[in-house]
Amino acid sequence: MTTKNNRQQTAQMYLFKPEFNAANDNTLAAERPESEAYHQANPEVYELIKKFTFQVIEAGFDHYSIASIYERVRWHTEVETAGDPFKINNNHRPYYARKFMEDHPEHDGFFFTREYNGGA
Repeated sequence: MTTKNNRQQTAQMYLFKPEFNAANDNTLAAERPESEAYHQANPEVYELIKKFTFQVIEAGFDHYSIASIYERVRWHTEVETAGDPFKINNNHRPYYARKFMEDHPEHDGFFFTREYNGGA
């Protein structure tokens, strides 16, 4: 029987190289200063990423897409809450995926990441 979790894992296996993860992909603040600056100016973004990621983990997923979490953050800030939504640049998604796994090593590999090539 195919489960939601198995379908998600299979889809992500085709899109990402699972051999790269937070443990062997050291590209956070030192190599992504623009993402670190964004994070410092907008700490609420990471709080929402953590909240929604833990919801997915509690739902039984072993792996998931940071893009889906990012879109959930957008939905929350634009539809579910009052006030001005903040801009969330997609270029920061890899940073937040790596940051989550670095901050929560028990979930290392939850987000598949690609090798950082030094670009934006």
